[in-house]
Amino acid sequence: MAVPRGDNGLMEEDEVDALIDENGVDYESDPELSSNLRDLAAAAQSGDVVALRTAIDRLNGRVDEPLEDNDSALHLACLYGHLPCVQLLLERGANIEVKDEDEAIPLHDACAGGYLEIVELLFSRASGPECVKRMIETIDVEGDTPLHHAARGEHVNVIRFLLSSGALPTIKNSYGKTPGELADVNTDARRILEAAAIGNSLSS
Repeated sequence: MAVPRGDNGLMEEDEVDALIDENGVDYESDPELSSNLRDLAAAAQSGDVVALRTAIDRLNGRVDEPLEDNDSALHLACLYGHLPCVQLLLERGANIEVKDEDEAIPLHDACAGGYLEIVELLFSRASGPECVKRMIETIDVEGDTPLHHAARGEHVNVIRFLLSSGALPTIKNSYGKTPGELADVNTDARRILEAAAIGNSLSS
């Protein structure tokens, strides 16, 4: 995932924004990427749909070509919340289950940012129930599901959507934390996840 992370606990929203600003990738000067891929990455990150369309048209390879940190253009557009760019990439055949170097899929990025419209769009492009199940159960290198990422940011609308789509609130990550334990105490996110976990335990 492109978002730099510290410990596995909750980060304040301004801390996340500061980290993104501080660690933003200068694709223009990356010698590892071809000119076309640099343009693709820069457009996806900045949200420039016109530039993104041009970059895609000039690509010699797939729209899912790995960029910095093995992110795809779809990872970047989801991470920075650029819905029109996500729509364009999906129209051009972007894979919703492509993984970055941290084994995260674009859904992880969209959930981390709390971008509900993007989350819903990704689900709408799933090939069927099995694809949806794979997406919500995908874990990254830290054992986090998309629900863990939404919980860490306390994105209530995304949390509710994921739970209604079958996400399990009892899955523990590599640090032994459930999604609810990543949300701050006495928040709506924590209460929703704890209630869902209790309901899941009673029904199992």
